[in-house]
Amino acid sequence: MLKATLRSFLAHKGRLLLSALAVILSVAFVAGSLIFSDTVSRTFDRLFASTAADVTVTPKETLDETIPSGQTLTLPASLADRLARVDGVAAARAEVDVDGLTVADENRESVGPTTGAPTIGTAWNPTERSPVELTSGHAPKGDGQVMIDADTADDKDVAIGDRLTVIGQEGSFPVEVVGIVTFTTTNPGAALVFFDTPTAQTKLLGDPEGATSIALDAAEGVSDPELKRRVADALGADGGAYELRTAGEQAESDVEQLGGFLDIIKYVMLGFAGVAVLVGVFLIVNTFSMLIAQRTRELGLLRALGADRRQVRRSVITEALLLGLVGSTAGLAAGIGLAVGLIELMGLMGMNIRATEMVIGWGTPVTAYVVGLGVTFVAAYLPARRAAGVSPMAALADAEIAEIGRPLRLRAVLGSVVGAAGAAALVGCALASKTSSAASLLGLGVLLSLIAAVIAGPLLVRPVIRVLGGAFPALFGSIGRMSQRNALRNPRRTGATAAALMVGLALVGGMSVASASMTKSFDQQIDKTLGADFVVQNGNFVPFPREITERIRDTEGAGLVVRSQFTTIALRLPDGDRVKTTAAGYEPQLDEVANITYAQGDTADALAAGHLAMDKDFAEDHGVRLGSTVPVEFQGGRRAELTVGALTDQESADGFGSQGGVYFGLATLEEYAPGGQDAAVYVNAASGTSPDDLRAALEKTLDPYPQVQVRDLADYKDLVHDQIAVLLYLVYALLGLAIIIAVLGVVNTLALSVVERTREIGLLRAIGLARRQLRRMIRLESVVIAVFGAVLGLALGLVWGVCTQQVLALQGMTALAIPWGTIVAVVIGSAVVGVVAALLPALRASRMNVLAAIAHE
Repeated sequence: MLKATLRSFLAHKGRLLLSALAVILSVAFVAGSLIFSDTVSRTFDRLFASTAADVTVTPKETLDETIPSGQTLTLPASLADRLARVDGVAAARAEVDVDGLTVADENRESVGPTTGAPTIGTAWNPTERSPVELTSGHAPKGDGQVMIDADTADDKDVAIGDRLTVIGQEGSFPVEVVGIVTFTTTNPGAALVFFDTPTAQTKLLGDPEGATSIALDAAEGVSDPELKRRVADALGADGGAYELRTAGEQAESDVEQLGGFLDIIKYVMLGFAGVAVLVGVFLIVNTFSMLIAQRTRELGLLRALGADRRQVRRSVITEALLLGLVGSTAGLAAGIGLAVGLIELMGLMGMNIRATEMVIGWGTPVTAYVVGLGVTFVAAYLPARRAAGVSPMAALADAEIAEIGRPLRLRAVLGSVVGAAGAAALVGCALASKTSSAASLLGLGVLLSLIAAVIAGPLLVRPVIRVLGGAFPALFGSIGRMSQRNALRNPRRTGATAAALMVGLALVGGMSVASASMTKSFDQQIDKTLGADFVVQNGNFVPFPREITERIRDTEGAGLVVRSQFTTIALRLPDGDRVKTTAAGYEPQLDEVANITYAQGDTADALAAGHLAMDKDFAEDHGVRLGSTVPVEFQGGRRAELTVGALTDQESADGFGSQGGVYFGLATLEEYAPGGQDAAVYVNAASGTSPDDLRAALEKTLDPYPQVQVRDLADYKDLVHDQIAVLLYLVYALLGLAIIIAVLGVVNTLALSVVERTREIGLLRAIGLARRQLRRMIRLESVVIAVFGAVLGLALGLVWGVCTQQVLALQGMTALAIPWGTIVAVVIGSAVVGVVAALLPALRASRMNVLAAIAHE
């Protein structure tokens, strides 16, 4: 049996190739994502571990910011002198590091990264652990000199002697480049600008006595944990205001901050792998089902010669595992290549990781083979059971095409039960009043309805394809009629072939409806809420210095100017919950630039000193009423008892800020969270000035500040659309992958179907069917199968999308939009996919020798 199995596998290796590609793709994405994330993590672990001081002292951050406020926490630089006297401290340095700078060249163009990485201003304090070394020019001296890193200099054509403008939280000032530093370790993609320490303190922090951290080096023989303990003892009661970390802890903290970015890449790639696995299962099931159908006589002979059911089943599963082994090995190699490609892509984005330092942990090949072998085993199990049921008498039959004519009663019952459960979950999702329960029911409903569609798909083949192919006889005569009947002759096979395409298109349909609904909801919310002529914001929502706001106020034609800032807070609510969220602060003229609907109170009450506003639904959920006093914790440990002065009803649970829609007066924010920068400035045209004239004046005023843009209502909508489009691009990429594998599935099915129908095709050719007619027949069969999968997938996706919109409605996105243009385009695209998939099988069929085909067994 083993010899027979191996010979069978080698005999059908061409037919199994397309199935192996599905395994290769799924394993490649899994392996590539693991190798890439492991390599980047190891690289940055080494970077942070090698550059961190033995002990680092920083101001205690009581709240992690989700939206940057522009506030820089500081500590006294004199603390370094105090800690230098602690026993075991070999050296202590006051350091200054400030994110969010903007550096412009003489053409007023930013010289910072365009990838979202920050531009960091730092004091030049070189040590043996510095990640850079001076390679050209000299160190900065005085407030007019800086050094920049070599990567930024190369990318932006900056040289020693060039004049730049630095725009920090304290304002802008001119500098001259006097030196170039080169990374001795991995460049994380940021742009570095070095100042001397006094300049960094005064120009970046606005505090000549301040610092952002104290770096401590341990004396010989003193361990990092021991030094940390001694420093904590020396600080005594003052220690509560500071965070102490050893080199290992600091490196771990830095890696955690980077982890979000790495996780996004990792999970996106694993998402691709999941789609490849899911669609690949259908392809492999179909391939093995058809191979077994074609080998009915062969299997019957094996049974007649004494092979029992268990041996036959084991033989088919062994073939599948061999396929999985080959596919996993090739997929692992492809995954390494994919990881190299990602590393090179990161290099283009400024993150210079060496491919020679690639990390392939033992878990990666194990996972790769588990995925590859697991997929093929699961996919081949049912065909293997079917093969074991072949009777020895099948060897005497002239021909048999398995599964044709077999009743679908079991599928009908099972599909109905699972479908009813999925429908109940989706209905429950639509009726749920809490986002968490609605999202859980949506996930369950999507899973069950997908399983039901796969199970019941063959039941829908005859009624749907009769409709989809109903015009074929009239348009193409007998050729059209035969192509339609070929698609109908084996509903199981047609359903399984279409299922691969259905999965991808169901995802696209659902996400397209959700994204279109989000876009329409945001448009309605912007139309309803935004009342200003223009909004001035940073391109990537990073706050900007007050200097820019003052320049806006001085612009000719500018009338009312209203500032806003963001900050992270924690609310202690009456029901005992502690909710961390982002709150906004506004100037008193908010009503002039925004249209806010209040359930109770008004803007004056909301922005009054010691007051705040909150979304009414959030307030009801947590037992808050108008006039309630809510303890609020601000960044840096400051606390306040604020009174609820107004409750908003903005048809959005997010209100004007983040969770809870919390906002208050800008004076209140600056009292408890000083040092923040403006996040947005709302501007109305002065009387007698047209919006077009004001826009031109604002753009001229803000030309020296490349980080900010002037946006009107339409621009603001476009910005939101672009953010949502990023999600859609990911979905379309998943669709592309699903379509690639689905095309492989259709090609495989048609190719095996041509082999199965060799005698039939020979007889058709013998009675006068032309080669061109034969190719058209196979193409039409492929098109109707592909369109059937598209219709089934889009119908399922529309249901998912509507239910997803119901979940979004609980977050205030109440508009439902169906992107009919996308849906029509997908159906037309599916027909094209069908034509492309049929090219090779049709060509092969048309080249068959007529007499050899008739004599084929």
